[in-house]
Amino acid sequence: MSQNYKDTLNLPRTEFPMKANLPAREPEMLRAWEETRLYQQIQKSRENRELFVLHDGPPFANGDVHMGTALNKILKDFVVKSQTMLGKRAPYVPGWDCHGLPIEYKVVKESRALSPLEVRKKSEAFARKFIDIQREQFKRLGVFGDWENPYLTMAPKYEAEMLRAFAVFVEKGLVYQAQKPVFWSTGAQTALAEAEVEYQERDDTAVYVKFPITSGDWKDKASIVIWTTTPWTLPANLAIAVDPAESYVVQKFSHNGASETLLLAEKLVPQFSANTHFQPAGEPLASFPGAKIENTRARHPFLDRDAIVLTADFVTMDSGTGAVHIAPGHGEDDYRLGRAHGLPILSPVDDHGRLTDESGLPNLTGKYVFDANADIVNLLRERGMLLGAQNFHHSYPYCWRSKTPIIFRNVEQFFIRIDELRGKALEAIHKEVKWIPAWGENRIAGTVESRPDWVISRQRSWGVPLPVFYSKDGEAILDAKMIRKLADLVAERGSNIWFELSDADLAKKLGFPPGTTKRNDTIDVWIDSGVSHRAVCALHRELRDPADMYLEATDQHRGWFQSSLLTSIALNNRAPYKTCVTHGFVVDLDGKKISKSGTYEKPTAADHFVARYGADLLRLWASSIDYTADVPFSEEMFTRLGDTYRRIRNTLRILLGNLHDFPVAGGVDSGPPSTPADTTLIDRWILGRLDHVIRDCRSAYETFEFHKVYHTLNQFCAVDLSSLYIDITKDRMYCDAADSPRRRSTQTVMHEIFRALCRLLAPVLAFTAEEAWRHSASTPRDSVHLEEFPQPQDRHDNASAQVAELLRLRGVIAQAIERARQEKLIGNTLEARVVLHSDSDVTEKVGQEELEEFFIVSDLTIHQATEASASVTKTPYAKCARCWRHRATVGTSKAHPDLCDRCENVITALEKAA
Repeated sequence: MSQNYKDTLNLPRTEFPMKANLPAREPEMLRAWEETRLYQQIQKSRENRELFVLHDGPPFANGDVHMGTALNKILKDFVVKSQTMLGKRAPYVPGWDCHGLPIEYKVVKESRALSPLEVRKKSEAFARKFIDIQREQFKRLGVFGDWENPYLTMAPKYEAEMLRAFAVFVEKGLVYQAQKPVFWSTGAQTALAEAEVEYQERDDTAVYVKFPITSGDWKDKASIVIWTTTPWTLPANLAIAVDPAESYVVQKFSHNGASETLLLAEKLVPQFSANTHFQPAGEPLASFPGAKIENTRARHPFLDRDAIVLTADFVTMDSGTGAVHIAPGHGEDDYRLGRAHGLPILSPVDDHGRLTDESGLPNLTGKYVFDANADIVNLLRERGMLLGAQNFHHSYPYCWRSKTPIIFRNVEQFFIRIDELRGKALEAIHKEVKWIPAWGENRIAGTVESRPDWVISRQRSWGVPLPVFYSKDGEAILDAKMIRKLADLVAERGSNIWFELSDADLAKKLGFPPGTTKRNDTIDVWIDSGVSHRAVCALHRELRDPADMYLEATDQHRGWFQSSLLTSIALNNRAPYKTCVTHGFVVDLDGKKISKSGTYEKPTAADHFVARYGADLLRLWASSIDYTADVPFSEEMFTRLGDTYRRIRNTLRILLGNLHDFPVAGGVDSGPPSTPADTTLIDRWILGRLDHVIRDCRSAYETFEFHKVYHTLNQFCAVDLSSLYIDITKDRMYCDAADSPRRRSTQTVMHEIFRALCRLLAPVLAFTAEEAWRHSASTPRDSVHLEEFPQPQDRHDNASAQVAELLRLRGVIAQAIERARQEKLIGNTLEARVVLHSDSDVTEKVGQEELEEFFIVSDLTIHQATEASASVTKTPYAKCARCWRHRATVGTSKAHPDLCDRCENVITALEKAA
């Protein structure tokens, strides 16, 4: 009866568990990192190294971290960790955007009728609450940073720097006051910047309206037809715009017995007829270019005044009638045309979007404009001025926070002159900045090219005060010297001082004459975050301005990327960043955007997924996708990623298990060990593969292509290591003498692979790489995150080509073995007697024992041939009770008749040692 030799095998041993249990194990590691102040250790270890600054775009402190924000922070952490492990000093100072509508809107919603100061105090408490919540959630994701000292846009010193920047804008003549139409949120009662606008699909009533002509050749004979999707703006109509070069016709139309003589663009007659059912009757009565009817007058359809016909270059022929209704108080083009011709800027709408007495419609005063649409349409119908009405489906601007439709409304606001900055900003975009992906350059250039002047005043309480004072006569005072004085006060006492002190007290402190007053408008929060390059990067001793990188989602081409660029051009005449990286939005599998402010039904909070799967699974997800496009996300994806994670974890576990008895002097080493002279082909091959993996991963980290790191390491673990190297060397690792040269050589290789793999994985699997590193007796430091990436050793030999040949032959053998198994000739591979007809000279250069190990067979005969083939019969040799290989030497020993000669030598040595 055979003896049980299991205890004599060198089976893998490690306390690194197969079951990850990340949700429970990761918090323990986080506590250890905090106790040892790992982030500070990392910074100290990189003193005097090349500096790399990723400047954190601040998230709003107004809710839990959702998957979109988690993706952003994880990608930033990949950059910071990988740049650190590439040998640079990469400090990371996180920040929060604390002011503005997202926070104030929630506070005011919960508590009505608050004074501005009460709103500010409650908003600050709200922001601080979510800063603490988000900070812990970001740390839980494994994100390293100076979490004890973040930058906050509501910190007095930050606010003061913002005011000092504003003083520079004033000095340079960039800030001005004007009354013109701006995006106006009726839900939040404030002006909005372009970046605070989002677009939604909606249905509105579009109307064709006639304006009877009251001057010129067609006086009392014809009417001009306009088309509008906003009937509520008709009370503000003062003009009609036509294209000077397009052809217009006067044409008779009939519909249901009614006849109308109408003037409209010739090209749009068919569309007009289709939409209104008014059909042309006979040939046109006249045809002329639009320039001919300039200054013609037409009667307003329901108010006692005329509209003047003006020519304009913005009139298009893609819809409508070619005669555009002009309300200078409700549109950018309308405003410019009205100003050019001295028209009043009429805007009969209040802060809440309700019609005022100025509309000339007493019955509709106080009515919300979108509700008034139906009333206006009915009024047109009653007056006989409605030629047609249709449902019109279109994309319409909405307030990003209140989710209410925006109106264009003429109000007095403060602006920054974009034309003064545009040229240099575009030059910086094209010449100073690297854009990843490359299309980011055209996207931000397009938004800067078309951007109107920046409306910077907000009719809200929670923000940095707009530092404008007013004389006794009500004239605005923009004084850079006084703004800097105010900044010094704010640095000392915070911006609440603006709301706490009376006009007289504040004027006295700043040196203004008696009677000087202030108002409660605040500055657009895009300036808050936009000047962070000055308030943070330029002043923080560990950072610098310009930063090496900004990394945000694609919407920031209109937002933070742009506000930072424009303020930096104004302050420094250059870009605030050297590289801009854009990532897509997180979307579900149907392409629907997942965001904090959305109405997505499934869980979107990062905490939900961290608690269920662990942070490393979220990090693996973030590394697995090409972040430059929209990023797909679903619970099902975690199931698939779980398989990848387990494969990587199991590879680390097997390597650790096989290294349990690997002797390293002093328990540590300082670098890759020298490769023993008697290293076998498969060892040399895997080291060559490791060099390729190191080179590819370093390159991918350097170019921020993290998905390439994911695919490279997944392939290396799944195929090169698990399916080939570990499988092929299993016999020598388990069955050779523990200190045999061949086994020690392989352990040396596995040791190098393990150390390299942990370090290459560390930026992505921050917790798992650390856990594995700590379980190794042969790693030199407490944390893998203090290490640097391995360098490729450039081991050039022909191992790769030889192994490729052997793998081809292994496939030939595998087919033959499978046929033999199906024919019941053998039960398993080790029972096979294989005769290989080899068409490769590699089988002549590699020893018999190595070839049997590589092909994982017991009994191999090789003949050289011109074509590769293999035949299989059952081996006549007995099975070794220890290594399970069928060998000719089994049964030849009297002492151990059930062992092959290799295993007998091992057992004999063990018996002597005992």
